[in-house]
Amino acid sequence: MIRKFLALALIMAGTLPVLHAQDLQQGRVKQPFNGGWTFRKDPKLNPSDTSWQEVKIPHTYNNVDMQKGNDFYDGDAYYRNSYFLPEKNKDKRTFIRFEGVGAVATLYVNGRKVGEHKGAYAAFIFELTHLLKPGQKNDILVKTSNKARPDVIPINHRLFGVYGGIYRPVSIITTNKVNITATDYASPGIYIEQGDVDASKARIKVTAKLENKLVAPQNIKAVTAIKDMEGKVVSIQEKMVRVLPQGFTPVEMQFNMDHPHLWNGLDDPYLYGVTVSLYDGQHLLDEITQPLGVRDFKIVEGKGFYLNGRPYRLRGVCRHQEWWGYGSALSNEQHASDLAMIKEVGANSIRFAHYQQADYIYAKCDSIGFVTWAEIPFVNAVSGQEGENAKLQLTELIRQQYNHPSIYVWGMHNEVYSKTPDEFVPVMTRQLNDLAKTLDPHRYTVSTSGYGEMDRPSNLATDIQAMNQYHGWYGGKITDVGAWLDGIEQQYPTYKTVFSEYGAEANIDQHEYSDRLKGNPNADFYPEDYQTKYHRIHWGAIAQHPYLVASYLWNMFDFAVPSAHGGGVAARNMKGIVTFDRKVKKDAFYWYKANWNPAPMVYIAGRRIHEMKERQRDVNVFSNLESVTLYVNKRKVAPAKIGYTKADFIFENVKFRKGKNTIVAKGIKDGKLFEDEIIWIVK
Repeated sequence: MIRKFLALALIMAGTLPVLHAQDLQQGRVKQPFNGGWTFRKDPKLNPSDTSWQEVKIPHTYNNVDMQKGNDFYDGDAYYRNSYFLPEKNKDKRTFIRFEGVGAVATLYVNGRKVGEHKGAYAAFIFELTHLLKPGQKNDILVKTSNKARPDVIPINHRLFGVYGGIYRPVSIITTNKVNITATDYASPGIYIEQGDVDASKARIKVTAKLENKLVAPQNIKAVTAIKDMEGKVVSIQEKMVRVLPQGFTPVEMQFNMDHPHLWNGLDDPYLYGVTVSLYDGQHLLDEITQPLGVRDFKIVEGKGFYLNGRPYRLRGVCRHQEWWGYGSALSNEQHASDLAMIKEVGANSIRFAHYQQADYIYAKCDSIGFVTWAEIPFVNAVSGQEGENAKLQLTELIRQQYNHPSIYVWGMHNEVYSKTPDEFVPVMTRQLNDLAKTLDPHRYTVSTSGYGEMDRPSNLATDIQAMNQYHGWYGGKITDVGAWLDGIEQQYPTYKTVFSEYGAEANIDQHEYSDRLKGNPNADFYPEDYQTKYHRIHWGAIAQHPYLVASYLWNMFDFAVPSAHGGGVAARNMKGIVTFDRKVKKDAFYWYKANWNPAPMVYIAGRRIHEMKERQRDVNVFSNLESVTLYVNKRKVAPAKIGYTKADFIFENVKFRKGKNTIVAKGIKDGKLFEDEIIWIVK
């Protein structure tokens, strides 16, 4: 079938738009290759679909069906384009880099199979030099499939959907024959290490991998410059390097920085730039720039996380890379919008669950100052056949994102289990941990369990043990969280422990006034008020345990789960504190903002309760001000009691009249008034 389909695609390629390479000056040129694509699903599986559609990358064919239920398309699909190679570039090297294709991609150029990539979340690159015809169009066809398979993680769509298609940007890269390697797992080819970091000094080592595709060895000059944020060179080194035509040639340079400007998270995310340049005499052959944030991450036993020698408590959220109506095919503007909301809520750390996310995301986290957790999708279930792919995806993740100062930990697995220490999961986790430590001995590693027990066969193979616990949602009562945290800290006071997921679902159109402490994940009723109570109690308990390395609420945004059916909405996980379409910040969002973000605020919970039957009930106000006054129908009510944290103002047994009630909360800071107002209708 693929051969017949290829023939049809190449015959029709004459009608395709053509990408002309820009005039090359010196060194490397990277061009976006996102326009001019056409798409269709497999005609064998879709006989009624005979047309090619014009699409712009990023693109997914599951942005609608996967968000509505299990009846989504997960077969083969095809993308085609053409690339014109100018005659003047025939003696250069040409590569095509895909930042993300879901989930297995096969590339054909001029009818010839170039290669295959397995995994939806990492970038991959192929060299096209030997396949392209100078002075003419070259046909490019990409076959994609997001069908679940036992040898590619994740092995199912159960925990989250794997969107199909070329859903991240594509680029064409042109280099000289002597270059910084482009094919080292699609990494930059440059690795920046740092050590002995404090306010007075830092040791920086920069390693670049060089390639030579000429016949003879080449003597070239390698120059490494560290520049400040204004572009001023603060340190520079150069050396002559003999680059052999066999394998790659490493070049290493070490710097001792005096009184470096440290990368200090959200407070001061200062970034240097490290530029490696290759010269043949005065002729620039290649050049790559990477970020350098000089910082020191450390976990102190029993005291939690430290940044540059000072306590820096990690209060975090988890994030999936999808939007309602877009799936995973997001623009940089959408990624930036997500990060802006995460910053607004006051989080200083993000767990990027459960897979490698866009290059842009990690770069923005560097510049904003988030401390991040990056992981691979070895999640939810195992087949025993996915080991090699898990190792590949971990290698890709670490090689590609190695230089980002925001990343403090690599994640090995999430909620996969075994009965004994010699079964597949613990053995594979130990192998993954060894691989991570070999590739990057300077960062921490973590594995995540869904059981609230430290001593399990699949645990403790990494530096950090993380635990997902949903007290009051999947079992027990909300208030059980405090005793559980006490027990973990008392039993394992020296262990590096992360509370990696906690949360409850909330449909913003459903409400209740209740004292219940147990949720029902199988029900069609997910009242927003229960989620708010859940998070009030949980953060109140977590705040009392600085022993934790970090905590991460699940989830920042609602997301699609094709098999889900609760809360009155199909195919939706509604544990987000922001809705899937990003239009509504739930009450829980403002609970965390009051606790985490120092910007003065007042917020009355329950604003989407359009009608209620209670004539008397509590009113919850979230504020980081010292005091808040509440008015109902212009009458001042009794002062609040403080709830689970000092940001939790509870006005008890407030009386309301039948019909419309105007509720106003006011507070003052530095002479400025802050207030919020909502309307409740009593039947």
